[in-house]
Amino acid sequence: MAAYLGDVAALARKDLLLELRSRDTVPAMLLFVVAALVVFHFALPAGTGDDAANGLLWVGLLFTALLGLTRAFVAEREQGVMDGLVLAARDHSAIWLGKAVSIVAFLVVAEAVALPAYGLFFEPVGWELLAAVALANVGIAAVGTLLSAMAAASRARELLLPLLFLPLGIPIVVGGVGATVAEEPGRYLAFLALYDLVFAILSWASFEYVVTE
Repeated sequence: MAAYLGDVAALARKDLLLELRSRDTVPAMLLFVVAALVVFHFALPAGTGDDAANGLLWVGLLFTALLGLTRAFVAEREQGVMDGLVLAARDHSAIWLGKAVSIVAFLVVAEAVALPAYGLFFEPVGWELLAAVALANVGIAAVGTLLSAMAAASRARELLLPLLFLPLGIPIVVGGVGATVAEEPGRYLAFLALYDLVFAILSWASFEYVVTE
């Protein structure tokens, strides 16, 4: 277990250091999500309910995550690092978990800017939204890392990844919106937690097959 966690930490640290040096993914995510919120703010008619704004927030967060996932395995594929990782990792699922941890970190940075902007433009951010976003990050990273690895091998990865990811992201939007606007957010938060658990197990179990094919 210690060796496995060491591999995960090393892989996550590698992604974070690469991002600090290149600054390719996080600035693009920040620019996109803030621009989307600004557009939503001016596009919504006056008097539009908070429910509509909340739904648009989740759409913006989902597409922001997709922007980061599109580039998740680009460096490994373009520089031939993936083959080395597959040979070096004691357990190939450590590659999936390390990448998922780095994706969660990128999402947290983007949301640290997006949520205050949402509070400024629309309504104050409550604990329900924060809890839903935290659970959504886990689900996005779990399933998105697997699908990003699958799409990275294709020349049409920019087209393939949205086709694979967005249908699986619909439950995240449903749970996130429900947790924020429902009178009993606990049911939707439990739904998001169940989604995270199921797709984390499926992604962990199938990643071995994805990276070796």
